Amino acid sequence: MLDKYVSSMSFIRLMSGSIEIMAALLMLRLGRVDRALAVNSALALVGPTVLILTTSIGLAGMAYKLSWGKILWIAIGVVCLLIGILKK
Repeated sequence: MLDKYVSSMSFIRLMSGSIEIMAALLMLRLGRVDRALAVNSALALVGPTVLILTTSIGLAGMAYKLSWGKILWIAIGVVCLLIGILKK
């Protein structure tokens, strides 16, 4: 039996992948660059949201094994990733 944290993280990633595939199919169906770009822009919110959710769930599952210092370093790393991803 899988750990509930691993199951939750996997489910979120599967849903994220499904959203990405549906968006790609929608882009093909729309057939215009401007509309495909609008769909792609909407996906910009999905990636960071999934990253935050899966990391939070993973940290919740490991919280009893990690010191507060290590949790702080992980949080700083996630913030740096988000800044790099979202900075224009």
